[in-house]
Amino acid sequence: MNLRRDVFQAIADPTRRAILLLVASQAMTAGAIAANFDTARPTVSKHLQILTECELLEQEQNGREIIYHLNPQKMKEIADFIEPFRKMWDDRFNKLEAIMKNYKPKK
Repeated sequence: MNLRRDVFQAIADPTRRAILLLVASQAMTAGAIAANFDTARPTVSKHLQILTECELLEQEQNGREIIYHLNPQKMKEIADFIEPFRKMWDDRFNKLEAIMKNYKPKK
């Protein structure tokens, strides 16, 4: 049985988020990505595999090297999903701020 990885579990990991930030600025090879971390290269490769399976990263074969690119469409899908929640929390915090500004302690 082939289980598809959950994109939210993938981005929950701080190392994978750091990889996404690195690759967002420029496409990189696995070796270049691994050079930014104090972990074994196979560990970084596993993170890259997960991010690729979730379609957050795309691979491009360039000779013998694989170049990793950020998949902006998938990132937009995540952002679009999260946006209603962001608006809800912004509204709640704005209401709380208004209450706090109008609060007058009893003497």
